[in-house]
Amino acid sequence: MATNTLRLLKELSDIQKNPDQAIYVSYNEDDITNVKALIIGPPDTPYEYGFFEFNMQFPRDYPTSPPKVNAITTNGGRTRFNPNIYAGGKVCLSILGTWRGEAGEQWSSAQGIESVLLSIQSLMSANPFENEPGFEGGGQKEKNYKREQEQYCHKIQHETFRISILQRLEGYMRINPSTGRVNPVEDISHLSPAEREAEEQKRAHLEPFTDLCKRLFRYYYHTYMRTISKERERIQDGQHFTIMPFEYGGNQMAGKFSYHELERRMNAVKAVIDAEGETWAKQGAQAAKNDEGISASLQLQFSQTYQHFLSKYDGTVMLELVEDNPFCWRMIYIGRPMTILDGGLFRIKLILSQRFPEEQPRVIFETPIYHLNITSDGVPYYRPRKTDDIKSHIEALIEVLENEQLPPDPRTWMNLDAAELYFGKPEEQREYRKSFRRAVQRSTEY
Repeated sequence: MATNTLRLLKELSDIQKNPDQAIYVSYNEDDITNVKALIIGPPDTPYEYGFFEFNMQFPRDYPTSPPKVNAITTNGGRTRFNPNIYAGGKVCLSILGTWRGEAGEQWSSAQGIESVLLSIQSLMSANPFENEPGFEGGGQKEKNYKREQEQYCHKIQHETFRISILQRLEGYMRINPSTGRVNPVEDISHLSPAEREAEEQKRAHLEPFTDLCKRLFRYYYHTYMRTISKERERIQDGQHFTIMPFEYGGNQMAGKFSYHELERRMNAVKAVIDAEGETWAKQGAQAAKNDEGISASLQLQFSQTYQHFLSKYDGTVMLELVEDNPFCWRMIYIGRPMTILDGGLFRIKLILSQRFPEEQPRVIFETPIYHLNITSDGVPYYRPRKTDDIKSHIEALIEVLENEQLPPDPRTWMNLDAAELYFGKPEEQREYRKSFRRAVQRSTEY
């Protein structure tokens, strides 16, 4: 195997094992030099939790020479998301040789995929206006540019929602943007089993981030809606975007604001994703009835997992199949004595797809809980150590519940009101604990 191929395989493997930087990669083993990457917009920026896709093409002499990087999330070549990310897909970075930069900022073989993607992610700052040379601000210049900076951030925020999130997810799920209805999928039932599998694999390769984006949308839906509500109050629908001094011709971000429309489309996407989980459960029940192979495999995995938690957690954690459906698990967590969860009883449902683990479980807290890592409607942020092992998913959920030192990482904050209290002043922290305990005490009522 060529040296550059070994280098690429190691780098890609390292990123896939550690997505803490909110960067994800996908590649075809038949052509490892062509890599797809997804960058999640950083919190507290106008790109917040948007989905930005890039294509990376690696030369034969990599890492001596840098990869060629092309932005895919450009609204079909019509939208420039950053002074350094053009509508045509060009990414201007000194380490890529597409920008002059300063001494020492050029490409070297010590750099790699992660450093390139993190450099692109750093362009998605709270003030991307200053990425354009000559518009960095400072002194009187900063006063002159302040209004334009705000206008630039406002339109990026709007288009992050419209293009990077809604267009992407509507495309994945065939949702008509105007009606919110799902268009029928092309029927492949006439194909042989081998042909159907090949077609499904082809579709998965073309859109490798589908399941990831759906899961992240479930996490951040309330954050999106909170921002939309704020922006809608201060920006009038129908107001045209301001064209920046450095934007020109087809290399700009043009359009107009329509936050009421974005709100409607967000709700339509959420409804389809929620319904998809219920569809999985019904399809799973039918698969179990037909005695399909994956059904038997999940049944066996349930039995093994049931015994594991029965012996390890001594009555704190119990498992059951909902209506004997091996694709629909329920975890019952009983709060340990002398802990903040003492007296609590929480039911958590895990719905599995027939394409598990390519599609990860849909998890929902059936028992309401007040927790900064769990949305108000019961969607938890959790990270299983092994995504293909349901036992690991359950252990990660237990860790979310029992961990009393919650991370100060806004990407994990699913309940923003709870997060403001938890990381607030001492009296606010006390209010968080009171609200949490009230939820624990009420949990036995459900």
